Amino acid sequence: MSTSQKKPALPLVHTGVPGLDAVLGGGLPEYSFNIIAGGPGAGKTTLAQQIVFANATAARPALYFTVLGEPSMKMLRHVQQYSYFDANKFNSAVRFVNLSAEAMKQELGKIFERITEEIEKVQPAIVVVDSFRTILRAGNAEAQIQEFVQRLALHLTSWEATSFLVGEYEIVESHNPIFTVADGILWLTQTVERSASVRQLQVTKSRACATVPGLHPFAISADGVRVYPRMLPRVELAAPPPASRATMKRASTGVPALDVMMGGGIPEGEMTMVVGPSGSGKSTLARHFIASGAAAGETGIVAIFEEHAGSYLARAEAFGPSLRPFIDAKKIEILSLRPLDLSVEETLAGVRDAVLRTHAKRLVIDSISGLELALAPIFRDDFRESLFRMISGLAGTGVTVFMTVSLVESFTELGLSPYITEFLADSLILLRYVELDAKLEKIMAVVKMRNSAHDLSIRHYRIEQSGVTIGGSVEGYRGVLTGLPILTARSEEHGASRVEPQAGS
Repeated sequence: MSTSQKKPALPLVHTGVPGLDAVLGGGLPEYSFNIIAGGPGAGKTTLAQQIVFANATAARPALYFTVLGEPSMKMLRHVQQYSYFDANKFNSAVRFVNLSAEAMKQELGKIFERITEEIEKVQPAIVVVDSFRTILRAGNAEAQIQEFVQRLALHLTSWEATSFLVGEYEIVESHNPIFTVADGILWLTQTVERSASVRQLQVTKSRACATVPGLHPFAISADGVRVYPRMLPRVELAAPPPASRATMKRASTGVPALDVMMGGGIPEGEMTMVVGPSGSGKSTLARHFIASGAAAGETGIVAIFEEHAGSYLARAEAFGPSLRPFIDAKKIEILSLRPLDLSVEETLAGVRDAVLRTHAKRLVIDSISGLELALAPIFRDDFRESLFRMISGLAGTGVTVFMTVSLVESFTELGLSPYITEFLADSLILLRYVELDAKLEKIMAVVKMRNSAHDLSIRHYRIEQSGVTIGGSVEGYRGVLTGLPILTARSEEHGASRVEPQAGS
């Protein structure tokens, strides 16, 4: 076949599990022979049943073989707790067959005959055997087990059924010969670290499909399984030509003086990071930004990690623009994400869902430091990489992002953050405390802007009831950003003057 010829498309079965098709490269190949493996309680049965109920129809039914020593009514009580359960499909489009009697006789031949009999009678499109490992224990020798698996795989494919074998296996058992027969292997794990429980899925084998590599967090709720695909950096095949300063659209920060410092505001679609110590006004600036957009008719999302929405809104009433009128008008939505076992992928999914659902133009993440604390401990070791994947995932939405992060205080060097994440932002605003004339002052500087000229001066600012007000430049000192300003010789002779912030700036 010529390399220029178009390859025939491989028919895929959509799993009906949110996020899983994206990991699988679109779905599972039709008529494939798959294994769902993992330890006890990993979610194997829930996943298999969710796939079955999503795909089974009267014309293309599903057979679910189980060797559990429990009646169908007990299984029904369990599965009907999930929203994916359809009572109209139970024992019609989805048929459960119990193989516990055959398994107790420990004869693989009898088990195979029963499976064959039921499949020939129903002609199913999907077949599940759960738990497959229990059936294999009926075998007397490894060779016998291997022969049984190969015969079953061959027959299931010839019957044109997409099949799933569900079994309790640990990852250290991945060398087991039965895995060589499978077309696809989904491995589910559940780990506990420092009291946080984390579920992850990995596609360790998939024939003819380009799957997303790595471990993908997933959660089980009343809706069943949801997979959060591991976000990989987005590749830009052809970058658009840069806009000129005259045509570049800007998003106002809500503080006129800061807009001037940033050359007219934040370029739309870019990411700005505000770095500063506790109490320096990072969240207040974030509220200015989101309220300014809402006042202009732009929908905004605020993702918070360190407090509840109620206390966040109460602080907005005390300092800075009030957000409550915009929330009542559905122009601003607050996402309070506080669990201590989140993954970056799960967080990103919640934020992106809200952005796409509301068609938001602005997004505040307050704060990156709080996000790190909200993650399960297992995800904190590679937090920098995870944050990179999160921001890469947000880049495709076109939303203008305003992030805050806590400053690591040092009076001898400028350490912007413990994660060295500043390179991720297009613009960087630094807030800091310094001692000037025996008083503690707040100073601000626009440290960088990738795609725009900006003011390089260091400015005074204050936090008042109305929010942030910005004054003039810090004059007569050097080394201000180090936290140890030194009065210049000229200033010592003539007396340094401090410019007070002007009301309404």
